[in-house]
Amino acid sequence: MLIYLHGFLSSPQSFKCQLMRERLQAQYPHVTFCAPQIPPYTEEAQKSLVALVEGLLRQSDRGPIGLVGSSMGGFWCTYLGERFRLPAVLINPAVRPARFIPAYVGKVLKPYSGEEEEFRLTQVDVDAMQRVQAELEKPLQSRYWLLAQRGDEVLDYRDAQDFYQGQRQTIEDGGDHSFQEFARYCDPITEFLFNEQ
Repeated sequence: MLIYLHGFLSSPQSFKCQLMRERLQAQYPHVTFCAPQIPPYTEEAQKSLVALVEGLLRQSDRGPIGLVGSSMGGFWCTYLGERFRLPAVLINPAVRPARFIPAYVGKVLKPYSGEEEEFRLTQVDVDAMQRVQAELEKPLQSRYWLLAQRGDEVLDYRDAQDFYQGQRQTIEDGGDHSFQEFARYCDPITEFLFNEQ
């Protein structure tokens, strides 16, 4: 099973998520695709994602589980990867989200998909994110592949480059936060997570 985790203010309808889903259906039909809608509130997101993975791990016929996450989804993939020892591919990931969440506190926010209701983050979310972030002690215990583009206008790729030091890394010139030409990596990601050839 491949679990794809979307970014902050994004959704399972994101372009990269849909590309990954379509490629698996066409080329790897034996790999089940799962893309949950992640709650915007930190504690709610943490609990729902942990419950999802715990539920899957209890299934005797599930097969291996791999994680793919973009931006904030990359952070959550790392959290789950460390907690459950699962391999993960991280696309322009957020490394220390507790640093940028305060900028959103008190503002009316609406996901880009436009399908979910508006919400507001509070200091509770910042404090919870600081606690979750503190759980990610180095050295990292699981297996990761960092995909980053130096042209990311939202997150500094160097933070991820440093955080995932010693892990597989592909860092490209140019690009942006959406990770240009992501389709090139759908097959290599599947191979990395599940040793598919």
